[in-house]
Amino acid sequence: MAIRNYRPITPGTRTRVASNFAEITGRDRVKGLVVAKHRRKGRNNRGVITCRHRGGGHKRLYRVVDFRRDKHGVVAKVAAIHYDPHRNARLALLFYGDGEKRYILAPAGVEIGQQVVAGPEAPIETGNALPLSAIPLGSSVHNVELYAGRGGQMVRTAGASAQVMAKEGDYVALKLPSTEVRLVRRECYATLGAVGNAEVRNTSLGKAGRKRWLGRRPEVRGSVMNPCDHPHGGGEGRAPIGRSGPVTPWGKPALGLKTRKRNKPSNRFVLRKRRRTSKRSRGGRDS
Repeated sequence: MAIRNYRPITPGTRTRVASNFAEITGRDRVKGLVVAKHRRKGRNNRGVITCRHRGGGHKRLYRVVDFRRDKHGVVAKVAAIHYDPHRNARLALLFYGDGEKRYILAPAGVEIGQQVVAGPEAPIETGNALPLSAIPLGSSVHNVELYAGRGGQMVRTAGASAQVMAKEGDYVALKLPSTEVRLVRRECYATLGAVGNAEVRNTSLGKAGRKRWLGRRPEVRGSVMNPCDHPHGGGEGRAPIGRSGPVTPWGKPALGLKTRKRNKPSNRFVLRKRRRTSKRSRGGRDS
């Protein structure tokens, strides 16, 4: 992927940095691999807003992605790279030898015409899916299963990859992109390589309207609200928040509070907790 800088002809293009979509080779959606999806726009079954700042946006069709990779031993050819409006990663369209077509997350470096296969006997090549027990130590993987047969649930964003650190007994230690080291069952499947489209982190929308096209409505700072609307509101002029730290609109501490349950059952699988980011590096924002 390459990114494109725009000449500052308008205020919206002055800071805009976007993908040039040069890696996209397929424009037509594959019939049978797209389904309609109702967008809830942040509302519940009664039409009441339960999640703020959502609504509008361009209409989308959901691409059915094969996260399971359960066609073991059947060789597939990468026919095209497609755009997916529901994620920042690209999709690779696979044509299997038995005539079936499926979408998978496009790994970094995948090429048109490349052959990929899934199964315990698959070769150690980018795009192939194998159980963690068959993947060499130090390898980079993505689309990792948490439960065998359920499909990949971890490491699916653009540019992400996990590293196989150690194997012991029925578990394999993975270093996740968050720097957390976690144990996963050895029979769980993962795909070799990193997810493509890593340059998406360097893009910039450039204007508020592009955010609206993505289905995100404006956010308003709590400090400019009334006291009845937000704990930060009220006061004369630019008043401080009047608390020891920032809080959410419902009075819960914001910016750094750990929300993971202390006695969560999966805690025993976490060998090393993720590195905690500081408020400054996180870009603290007035809720």
